[in-house]
Amino acid sequence: MAMADKPRVTAASARTHTRKNTPSTPISFSGLCSKLLILIAAILISWGYSAIQPPPPKICGSPDGPPVTAPRVLLHDGRYLSYKEAGVAKEKANFKIVTIHAYGRSRHDVFPASKELIKKLGIYFVSFDRAGYGQSDPNPKRTVKSEAYDIQELADHLQLGPRFYIISVSIGGYSAWACLKYIPERLAGAALICPVTNYWWSGVPTSEALKGFFEQPLGDQLAVGIAHYAPFLTYFWMTQKWFPTSSTVQRRFTNAQDLKAIEGLAKADVLIGKEPTQQGASESMYRDMKSMFGKWEFSPVDLENPFPNNNGSVHIWQGDDDLLVSVRLQRYIHGRLPWIHYHELPGQGHLLVGIKNLPDEILSALLIRDEKVLD
Repeated sequence: MAMADKPRVTAASARTHTRKNTPSTPISFSGLCSKLLILIAAILISWGYSAIQPPPPKICGSPDGPPVTAPRVLLHDGRYLSYKEAGVAKEKANFKIVTIHAYGRSRHDVFPASKELIKKLGIYFVSFDRAGYGQSDPNPKRTVKSEAYDIQELADHLQLGPRFYIISVSIGGYSAWACLKYIPERLAGAALICPVTNYWWSGVPTSEALKGFFEQPLGDQLAVGIAHYAPFLTYFWMTQKWFPTSSTVQRRFTNAQDLKAIEGLAKADVLIGKEPTQQGASESMYRDMKSMFGKWEFSPVDLENPFPNNNGSVHIWQGDDDLLVSVRLQRYIHGRLPWIHYHELPGQGHLLVGIKNLPDEILSALLIRDEKVLD
């Protein structure tokens, strides 16, 4: 019997048959979501990293930086410190004073005493741009301690002699505390005007520190807390627009005297422009915050009297209506350090140097040391 012919299978029909019997692979929704989440996370991380990174500083005198127009001294670590002299000639001065500027300010903040008193007492002033401000080089390693030695080197370069006076304003107070700690033998006296306090100083009871901390406006609580606990976020926090930040930066003042003083500051700022922070806010103001509110190597409450023989004096001047500085902690410090002459001004705010005649009173108390003036 003849066998029936088998149907011929071609390659094309075999492929068709194979395709028909291969099940299709469904789209994995969960897998797609995972990939999208990874992509979004990578984008957020990249954005977050760039957001917290400040731009590089524009160093004065560098090809892309501002020009150098102020006199400067060269420090031992290669940095330059710019300064400004005022008052009587240094060679004829009876008193030589280094003034330490406030947050966001510069060497142009010459102490506003009357010309009559300056001439009568023979006072020479030198103000300087603290590291990163104005025309002074930034100090990436800036600490509370380094501020004291910057001042000492400046005094030595300018030949101010074995002892000199210091006057600090606001956040410049941490430089003054550093001088009292690290170079007390170089000081003839010190006046700290509304010095900013650190709520994490050792020796200050937690209950007092917390009360002082929460007496601040919310924006200051957040800014100070980030500078202490997460300093790497300081630049991001101070430049974001969603939440309140520092009252100083946003100039949120409520005291009547402070509001008047701000008008004077605004006029001065027109003359100096943006020079105080021209090298970058991160290397000036924000590094200032990290130094002020970071962990200190010492606490002011543990300091010893630098003038046990009464050959000098230390003063704190504080308004009891200060929005920015804790009056509570100032009083506590004075209680622990009775050798400090504490002057609390009723009804006054933070910008004390703007009060008429007060700069003269501060100088008289510091330089003349008349018991009637001190008390």
